[in-house]
Amino acid sequence: MAMAVSTTDVSLPPLVDGFGRRHSSLRISVTDRCNIRCFYCMPAEDVVFRPRRELLTFEEIEQFVRAVAPLGVKKLRLTGGEPLVRSDLDRLVAKLVAVAGIEDVALTTNGMLLAEQAAALRAAGLERINVSLDTLREDVFKQITRRDGLSRVLAGIEAAQRVGFERIRLNAVAIRGLTEAEIIPLARFARLRDLELRFIEFMPLDADHHWSAGQLLSGADVRRILEREFGPLIPAERPDPSQPAVDFRFADGRGGIGLINPVSEPFCGDCNRLRLTAEGQLRNCLFSTVEWDARRLLRSGAADQELRNLTRSCVAAKAAAHGIGRPGFHPPERAMYQIGG
Repeated sequence: MAMAVSTTDVSLPPLVDGFGRRHSSLRISVTDRCNIRCFYCMPAEDVVFRPRRELLTFEEIEQFVRAVAPLGVKKLRLTGGEPLVRSDLDRLVAKLVAVAGIEDVALTTNGMLLAEQAAALRAAGLERINVSLDTLREDVFKQITRRDGLSRVLAGIEAAQRVGFERIRLNAVAIRGLTEAEIIPLARFARLRDLELRFIEFMPLDADHHWSAGQLLSGADVRRILEREFGPLIPAERPDPSQPAVDFRFADGRGGIGLINPVSEPFCGDCNRLRLTAEGQLRNCLFSTVEWDARRLLRSGAADQELRNLTRSCVAAKAAAHGIGRPGFHPPERAMYQIGG
């Protein structure tokens, strides 16, 4: 019996915006729910989550990915909220790694549930994990997350290494007046365990809209702190010009550091990312104030071509830059957990 030919085997014109940026990376939020309450992402209490029926099903996510893969989307990252609170996430991973044209599926997690799920995720084909870890001190962890659980995060990292994940990255948000003292211990921790470490500037995406420029601990500030302890950081090659991090190697050859500086050194000119929210809204920028409704098409029986047309419209409308710090900039009404980290 002849095998059916998938439309994802056919290459189509790529997703190029008005500034010549080719889009090949899709971040997919699978839930807006989370089991901690980091102040840079969520309000402390009285969080209103989307009803479960509004969230895309795994099959709807798979359908969308199959539709856009022929447009050159090659990399996927599953986010939230906290993606591991979504039941059977390994089942979605298995679906996505099987899509023709998809070369890389990664996950961003707070690590609280990673110890229990690491083996299943690895078996499903997940290659890379980013774990949010802003501190190694329980008191600071609780101040940031407004919950206990640092030991569970560390256990999750250990479990991920034990089951065979070789590409584990730690993401630390840099916040002036709070995390300066965490930088050196995190660097030592990552070097000792052969983990990648990236520091990310605090962005105006907190749910309470309390962000201020005075809280910005820039990548340059982080670099100075690191160099006082470890000596000069050596700039590393940038194999992917669209990656958000500027990478450095330690002078002694033990590991490296990445600095993601969206506020002080925006990298919008090389951006190749799109975002799909948990309830199926397509966004062309983390700071976009406009969304394109993919869920409506998915639930109305639309053909793949309609999903592609929607995606092309979204990309075509992308602005040159997010505009943080410029006159007229307004952060989106939706916080990070509602958009997808």
